Amino acid sequence: MASKRFLFLAAFSFFLLTSLWPGGAPDLAADGAALLALRAAVGRSVLTWNASRSPCTWQGVECGSGRVTALRLPGVGLIGPIPVAAVRNLSALRTLSLRYNALSGVLPFDLPGLPELRNLYLQHNRFSGNIPPALGSVRNLIRFNLAGNQLSGEIPQELNNLTRLRTLYLENNRLSGSIPPLDLPNLSQFNVSFNPLKATIPSRFRTFPSSAFLSTGLCGRPLQPCLSDIPPSAALGAAGRDNGGGAGKGKNKLSGGAIAGIAIGSAAFILILLILLILLCRRSGKNRTSSLEAVETRVKQPEEAVSASEQDNQVGGSSQANIRPAPTAAIGGGKKLVFFSGARATFDLEDLLRASAEVLGKGTFGTTYKAVLEMGITVAVKRLKDVTLTEEDFREKVEVIGAIDHPNLVPLRAYYYSKDEKLLVYDYMPLGSLSALLHVKEINCLLILVVLFGNGPESFWKEYDVKDMESTGYSVSGRTPLSWETRTGIALAAAYGIEYIQSTGSSTSHGNIKSSNVLLTKSFEAHVSDHGLALLAGPSSSSTRIVGYRAPEVTDARMISQKADVYSFGVLLMELLSGKAPAQALNDEGIDLPRWVQSIVPEEWATEVFDPELLRYQTLEEDMVQFLQLAVDCTAQHPDKRPSMTEVVARMKVIQTSRLKSLSREQHNSNNSIEVSSD
Repeated sequence: MASKRFLFLAAFSFFLLTSLWPGGAPDLAADGAALLALRAAVGRSVLTWNASRSPCTWQGVECGSGRVTALRLPGVGLIGPIPVAAVRNLSALRTLSLRYNALSGVLPFDLPGLPELRNLYLQHNRFSGNIPPALGSVRNLIRFNLAGNQLSGEIPQELNNLTRLRTLYLENNRLSGSIPPLDLPNLSQFNVSFNPLKATIPSRFRTFPSSAFLSTGLCGRPLQPCLSDIPPSAALGAAGRDNGGGAGKGKNKLSGGAIAGIAIGSAAFILILLILLILLCRRSGKNRTSSLEAVETRVKQPEEAVSASEQDNQVGGSSQANIRPAPTAAIGGGKKLVFFSGARATFDLEDLLRASAEVLGKGTFGTTYKAVLEMGITVAVKRLKDVTLTEEDFREKVEVIGAIDHPNLVPLRAYYYSKDEKLLVYDYMPLGSLSALLHVKEINCLLILVVLFGNGPESFWKEYDVKDMESTGYSVSGRTPLSWETRTGIALAAAYGIEYIQSTGSSTSHGNIKSSNVLLTKSFEAHVSDHGLALLAGPSSSSTRIVGYRAPEVTDARMISQKADVYSFGVLLMELLSGKAPAQALNDEGIDLPRWVQSIVPEEWATEVFDPELLRYQTLEEDMVQFLQLAVDCTAQHPDKRPSMTEVVARMKVIQTSRLKSLSREQHNSNNSIEVSSD
């Protein structure tokens, strides 16, 4: 009996000790509580942590030895100040990465309570105030990045205690004063550019490149020497040389012939430049008169054909060519174009191959041509690539695509199959793609001339009004201006088309939604193209699809769900509202377009997110915010959090309907006021 009591007491003591010992269950529970406090303060709407599960399974959380050791949440849309206790309790944390969010307030003063912290990434947030001197007590810190915030004050001398520090990035802040004489033996990466710092660069930091000190008031190597570093004799000598005198004065003067030669050379250079600009402007003017200006490329027989890559490289030239008929053996034994029911067979394969061709662009599934037939009909022809299907499978899948008929889808009129060629014939959309309208830049010769030969762009803006320029066909941003009504009309039409595709089957999806696949008529009516082509694509085409538009859960681009389509459409909406292409966001901000939008607080969407061309519609800001919120909902990380396309269409219609009702009320009130005033 005594032995049983002893064993019970021993087991109880062991349980008590292990529960209180660091690394036990209560510590992981404390870590979870701290993380939930952080989520409640800055990430309630973007972090879907399940409190009933272990913190080690949460998004961005890593564990080791029963503790939270890393928290990585870059660009997820965290907003607001970090609560004090939330960070201090994560005492086993080694890596903290909260970069590219919208965190604000002062830096957490409890960071020194993280003795194991090695990596601290807080760049590109909105932290303000001073750098806490107490950070010098985080002695294990190796990488420290505070770039791109709003920090002010001086760089604390206490950072000298971080003897293991290898990286210190403080650029793009408001730090003042001088660089303290820090003695950090392991420091190999350092940058304080774009801060109002002054004084001499300490000797320890003079081995870093000049790019580490750009746009500061610092001096000394590797920058220009400080005035205090120039010997008096050298200064006097320089002054004497500047003032000139004696024999030296005559030697420093240029001869009359040299001056004349420089003047003649400069005039000739300016004349040549003007001629080139005039030629360029004339070519740009021609481009504006047509819907698209691309090179016309010859589709040759296999015996004399160039490679597909060589054909694509011809885009941008000016040569004319025909799509000539290939020999019967190459075409596949006299096969014909197959037209779908409802499409009139007004031309045949011979007519198509004789048509003049203009390359419209190279896409995911092949090259698309504008073909103008001799009888005056214009169609778009897509030459498919990487199609390995048998003829029977190809016909079966293409017939499914052709059966999908909707006013907001580009109609597939006919197809052709042979061993060497697979062609799809579509209606031609004369205005091109939404991507081209939003992002393709045209050369504004007037601006070039002003910059080169005027007083700079500032004087130009004073003399010419922006609206006056756009009324003459010029766009300040370099692209075709799109009104708010046009953009919302395009978005709703595209949504209608995608919704219809998904309505044809519970698992049917588009699979390649992007702005270059939204084509427009002359009246800006939007039609979604390339629907169903994912069924025909091979592995190599699928692997490169929808970069920037792909939902995070998609690992195989050939297996796209309807909720993945919703994500891609959300990115498209953000593109319409911001004027920023997904690839541009990746290059400019380092994160994808959805994460960039979510890193900005809604109160600043109007100034930070919306396309500058939309800022003139100040009365529509509420509608813009609602559309952008819809785009944010569509790009939720988890598919279950995204609305269906039917819900997306319904919400867009509600926004438009509420706007129309508001306009009707305003018009009614205006009419009533006119009647009262007339009485």
